[in-house]
Amino acid sequence: MKKSIVWLASYPKSGNTWTRAFLANYLANAKKPIGINDIHKFGVGDNIAEMYRRVGGGQFDLNDVEQSVRLRGRVLGGIVANNADVNLVKTHNINRDVYGIPLIPVEVTRSAIYIIRNPLDMVTSYARHFGLTVEEAAHRICHPHNGTSPYEKNVATFMGSWSEHVRSWTKRLPYPVLVLRYEDMLAQPEVEFTRVVEQFGLPVDRERLDRAIRHCSFDELKRQEDEQGFIEGSEYTDRFFNKGKSGLWKDELSRRVIKEIKRGNRDVMKKYGYYDE
Repeated sequence: MKKSIVWLASYPKSGNTWTRAFLANYLANAKKPIGINDIHKFGVGDNIAEMYRRVGGGQFDLNDVEQSVRLRGRVLGGIVANNADVNLVKTHNINRDVYGIPLIPVEVTRSAIYIIRNPLDMVTSYARHFGLTVEEAAHRICHPHNGTSPYEKNVATFMGSWSEHVRSWTKRLPYPVLVLRYEDMLAQPEVEFTRVVEQFGLPVDRERLDRAIRHCSFDELKRQEDEQGFIEGSEYTDRFFNKGKSGLWKDELSRRVIKEIKRGNRDVMKKYGYYDE
């Protein structure tokens, strides 16, 4: 089995879709921005229910979570069967075993790009996307059993707490992992997206890089969403691309929520510069 998957991994609402939009524009190298509803053509998600239905045939039960995990190897095997050198696969799954089965199997993995975002900023976007109060969202991202239930389009996702998720992807792994901070990507996109291109195994062309960065700017993504909607949007909010900034938590979060998130994620937040006494 070919090791061709480059995982684009993150906790939800941490910059995964933004990075996919960048890669789509870099790969296309077009004069106009790639439509946000076309970026899925340049990669695939690992939880798309139709893929599991296809390999499971008539025996697939979407609500049987263990069954979907046991079908996962065949789904990923189908992705790498195209014999491409690189297959971009988006995931929000934690990097660990579930039901004794690795969610991120080594035998199909070439490398990974992992994006970290300050949970104090991420939690408000997370709340909007999943139709939760900020207080509910804060509790969930600190909970070891956090995840998403299966529904018509997607199988279940296993995330764990924010800290567990980060640790699972940033520990020593048998393949190279590029770890990026969302805040650095905002502050110095040329530097950070150059690293993305290199990790993806492509040559870096400065003009092409600058154009792709412009084409995936938040203003451009929001403009497109306003005009045509976004097929990956949430049923709970009318906007997927919101503010895309860092540090807004200082004005948006209550002391209670800040305290809960810091208490639940103290060590990892300190490690990545997110813990301010």
